[in-house]
Amino acid sequence: MQDFPPTVRAYLDHTDDPPETRSAPAFLRWLVRQQRGLVALGFVVALVWMVPQALGPWVVGHAIDAGIASGHPGGATRWVVLLAVVTVVGAASGICYHTIIVRQWLIALYGTTSLVTRKTLQLGHVSARRTPTGEVLSVSGSDGDQFGAFLEVASRAVSQLVAYLVVAGIVLATSVKLGLLVLLAAPLLVLLGAPLLRPMQRWQGVERTRSSELTSQATDIVAGLRILRGIGGEETFGDGYARQSQGVREAGVQAGRWQAGVEAVGVLLSGSFVVALMWLGVREVVAGGLSVGQLVSFLGYGLFLIQPMRTFVEFAQKWTRTLVSAHKAVVVLGQRPPWQEPEHPQALPRLAEIVDESSGAVVRPGRLTMVVSAEPDESAALADRLGRYLARDDDARVGEELPEGLKGRAAREERRRRAVARAEQVRRDEELARRRWGVTVGGVDLSQVPLAQVRERILVSDTSPYTFAGTLRHALDPHDRLTREQAEEALVTAAAEDVFDALPGGWQGELEERGRGLSGGQRQRLVLARALALDPEVLVLVEPTSAVDAHTEARIAQRLGTHRAGRTTVVMTASPLLLHHADEVLLLEGGRATARGRHADLVATSAAYRSVVTRGEDADLPPAADGASYADAGAPDGPSPHLTDRHQPEGVTR
Repeated sequence: MQDFPPTVRAYLDHTDDPPETRSAPAFLRWLVRQQRGLVALGFVVALVWMVPQALGPWVVGHAIDAGIASGHPGGATRWVVLLAVVTVVGAASGICYHTIIVRQWLIALYGTTSLVTRKTLQLGHVSARRTPTGEVLSVSGSDGDQFGAFLEVASRAVSQLVAYLVVAGIVLATSVKLGLLVLLAAPLLVLLGAPLLRPMQRWQGVERTRSSELTSQATDIVAGLRILRGIGGEETFGDGYARQSQGVREAGVQAGRWQAGVEAVGVLLSGSFVVALMWLGVREVVAGGLSVGQLVSFLGYGLFLIQPMRTFVEFAQKWTRTLVSAHKAVVVLGQRPPWQEPEHPQALPRLAEIVDESSGAVVRPGRLTMVVSAEPDESAALADRLGRYLARDDDARVGEELPEGLKGRAAREERRRRAVARAEQVRRDEELARRRWGVTVGGVDLSQVPLAQVRERILVSDTSPYTFAGTLRHALDPHDRLTREQAEEALVTAAAEDVFDALPGGWQGELEERGRGLSGGQRQRLVLARALALDPEVLVLVEPTSAVDAHTEARIAQRLGTHRAGRTTVVMTASPLLLHHADEVLLLEGGRATARGRHADLVATSAAYRSVVTRGEDADLPPAADGASYADAGAPDGPSPHLTDRHQPEGVTR
């Protein structure tokens, strides 16, 4: 398939046909429009596939009249040959049609996955603030599959509608009574089944919402499994997951009951239609209005028309489910990024002084600056401002499940309240992102610089970064830019040589999702190595050694300054092992920079600084003299022999 995987340009560049997110039907129309050529081809092939099935009873009836009723079996020969030709055409077109609908299905499924991925990349860190993780995963997976199923049944339903009308015309031309019965059967089926569709759609929506909440809960549990085991919380969270699962099951059962009712109406009416057709047909034969062959044809048409009528019922069911899925997709894809490109963009100055007006912190270019605060949230907020990230706001509680026991109207009110809170959060985000930012680089406020340039030049590595499944090489060098020597240098600076040694295959060793096969310290050092490998002009690290032991931290502290020499580096930390190697240290108190200087000087002159960095148990450590740091307890500096001698990494050399 030359059109698979589908090409999706939306959200990453300017496209003339972005996804329609005004309403669920508008999004579905857009989805069909993206495959208009393939949809049209599928409709034509489906018609060709249906024609032999519609002609079959007609040919059989003429064969009976020509060869049996007339008493001359040879007269049926040409009709038998025609029936064979019709059968071969039907089989060949059926194979082609199946290939086309599978193609449509896959393009719709993976196209939706691409759309969600692109939208998530466009929103960046605000995506998790607005939409629960489970909702995003459900739209990308199950809802994309639903869109593919809808495209399949839609083309089949349209082609069978045409075949239905053709057969009705043939029957009507032969017998008015039987023709009217055929014409009225499908509308009657729709009228009887329509009242059941609305409650079915409502319960399917409830099931879909609860299922996405269950997915979010499962994601949170898996992400925090180690912590849960440490505090004995597995059983508590497991019970919560079980309760939510029962809620999904309950909604699924209710939706299934209504769906069973719709299907029961379809089966009952289809069977009644065949019985009525048989009864009227026999009466027509007895009265002389029909021949035996025509009666057999009518019965064949009756059995044939059961298929379109059931397809119409299936289409109604898929339509209701697809509307639910499309509504969820519109909510995810309709999110607007809070940032706007500046009207008069300016270039970000290079090697310039960075000033944060909110705290008064000044970061001098080309230096290793470390920020100390008794409140970690203050330094983390400074890191967000330096990278032009919005501060986290949990008011909307997008990822939380509903309180236990909350159902019915109370549950709907709570969801509505949260939706209002999220809308208000979106408004606040946009207002904050579009005004003057308050962080300047060389006198240029970050709001005047295109966001893509800010992201490229200023990298913030926070305390909760992700590692993805794949090789160590791609985890360290996702953009495939490094030579082997550059990759080794980053790994050594982050003291992550043991990660290389722990993976069979070295650079080609496979990492599990989220780095589950690594310890917390190994994962943190791998992320640090990845940040160093990107080699940004400005690097902001938030607690980069919080999960490592003192000896490893000492090695990182000793190597970091040398690795980043000549480039601006800001580290949020209170570790004396790191602070000793800083060119300059800033102290934040109440969100304001109140002191600056070398670590040893601040320890000697600032009681506030001393109380933060010593934390009681380290109070007896004497200030380290130049050339005799706490890092002396670590391994000698320099490249690891494991990387340069014992292993020969492949796939990183350019």
